[in-house]
Amino acid sequence: MTVRFVTGNEGKVREARAYLEGIDPVEQIEYDYTEVQSDSLAEIAAYGAREAFEELGSDDPVLVDDAGLFVDALGGFPGPYSAYVEDTVGVERLWRLAEAEENRRARFRTVLAYADENGTETFDGSVAGTLVAPRGDGGFGYDPIFEYNGQTMAEMSTEEKNAISHRGRALAAFAEWYADR
Repeated sequence: MTVRFVTGNEGKVREARAYLEGIDPVEQIEYDYTEVQSDSLAEIAAYGAREAFEELGSDDPVLVDDAGLFVDALGGFPGPYSAYVEDTVGVERLWRLAEAEENRRARFRTVLAYADENGTETFDGSVAGTLVAPRGDGGFGYDPIFEYNGQTMAEMSTEEKNAISHRGRALAAFAEWYADR
């Protein structure tokens, strides 16, 4: 059986392959599933996984992920709207919004949704940190303003970042569940 990861991001697929090595192969599938509007990453990912499984055909299961940055002082904003906020407002302006807050705690969250003929399961991963003034040249998205253990994600090597990755934590939970089924 092959797990079909619905994403245009080859890096996500490489990470999934590492977690599922020796269990089942992972195939990258590009499919433009409907992204429902919701405050819940789990609802968004589960809907996409179910739709992709049904529309793509085959008995092979499907994985879909959704992720976001949740800022405590902003009531969890931008959360599931993180990509939209990054594209329209930008990382620097989100930092300026959070900069005035005393509490700058935030977390990156990923929810993986798995769908097969038996239904849909979700797996959550998160990493807690603090928002800071932009630093570093690596990574992407909100990485320059998200600090973990004294370094922003943009200052970390790929290996350091993957070692604490919210997606990696969701993949680890999924791989453990998947291997035991």
